[in-house]
Amino acid sequence: MTPSLGQRLPIEIEIIQKTREEYAGKAYATTGLPSAPAIMVNDEVVVQGRDITENELEAIISARLKD
Repeated sequence: MTPSLGQRLPIEIEIIQKTREEYAGKAYATTGLPSAPAIMVNDEVVVQGRDITENELEAIISARLKD
């Protein structure tokens, strides 16, 4: 999903993947990042704990780019 969005929209994409144990650890808790799975746009969590379609994500990103 994310590579095609990066080709269509002027955005930078960063993917953070960790093991369940790393996400549950104290070190991750201090980062201020949301629990996985989650998607953030800039500093705002736009979806957490559920799936999202590519169309939904593109609409969210496009709206943020207009702001």
